[in-house]
Amino acid sequence: MRRLGKTRRTVRTARGGGRAVAAACGAALALLTALPAQARTPGPATPHWDLKDTGTTSVRFRGLAAVDRRTAWVSGTEGTVLRTTDGGASWRDVSPPGAADLQFRDVEAFDARRAVVLAIGEGEASRVYRTEDGGTTWTESFRNTDARAFYDCLAFFDSRHGLAVSDPVDGRFRILSTGDGGRSWKVLPDGGMPAALDGEAGFAASGQCLVASGAKDVWLATGGAARARVLHSSDRGLTWTAADAPIPAGDPARGVFAVAFRDRGHGLAVGGDYRADQPSPRAAAATGDAGRTWRPATAPPPAYRSGVAWLPHSRSAALAVGPTGTDLTTDAGRTWRPVDAGSYDTVDCAPDLGCWAAGEKGRVARLES
Repeated sequence: MRRLGKTRRTVRTARGGGRAVAAACGAALALLTALPAQARTPGPATPHWDLKDTGTTSVRFRGLAAVDRRTAWVSGTEGTVLRTTDGGASWRDVSPPGAADLQFRDVEAFDARRAVVLAIGEGEASRVYRTEDGGTTWTESFRNTDARAFYDCLAFFDSRHGLAVSDPVDGRFRILSTGDGGRSWKVLPDGGMPAALDGEAGFAASGQCLVASGAKDVWLATGGAARARVLHSSDRGLTWTAADAPIPAGDPARGVFAVAFRDRGHGLAVGGDYRADQPSPRAAAATGDAGRTWRPATAPPPAYRSGVAWLPHSRSAALAVGPTGTDLTTDAGRTWRPVDAGSYDTVDCAPDLGCWAAGEKGRVARLES
């Protein structure tokens, strides 16, 4: 599970709003809603994932940060970090030097120049790097020295305050905190963290096992135990409450892989069993009370999903992605339907409706209409 498991959500400086943005979002949502239930081939005016040439087919991108329609960051295997500032027409390799053996499973971007990436793994393989010049130079701001810790995901509340989460150490999830934009980190006390279940951990699959909404609220998705859970903190990670989620559990390969919140109350959870030969009959759930309770989707995605994102400026529409396709909900997670069969691990949307997806074999795409 740890080898798979990975985030955010991303802090963005782009701002939505205005008649033009609202009109564009409304038009895109209308077209998405009109997609046939088993849409597989995009038409000329049909919203679809438009694959971009990243210049690699060997890297699996599980980290993704959508800044806007033109700017996005992706991170993945082989110590790779790429950035585009022209809508995916070209990509710059901005990987930190000497990091080829690392797996960057999460990237959080503040704009086109500032970003933080997380490398996962046991002991010193878990590291955090930060750039302020678009990836021209990087500073290693954290290296894990505890062999028992394994960091999975990052999340930022704003451009200064953020958290990273490790699988349980001494029976509790470990939380790392920054108050200076990722330049320095400290381990938070674990007195307010509930005890972990036997076998419980986070999945570093999409950078979305830890996500924030607003100034202080953050959620942690878990799996691997008898029950799948989502933990919530309303004080930037000092104290937490745990709630069961109705998503497949009871095996190290099952649980909640990603969560997304459009505000502090309304959230979505997706997951299942990541093994290709295993079914995931209850792969999605939703909450309207900040994660205190979760209700299963009445028509969930047909298979395991590792990433999820709300469409900007919508109270009801969201996308979920996984190795077997993309699904759309237009009723806040009650029902989902397939809209694309391409393989993606993670998805993220910016306020200007710049929605991006990334995954295996160097695949990165932007939603087009």
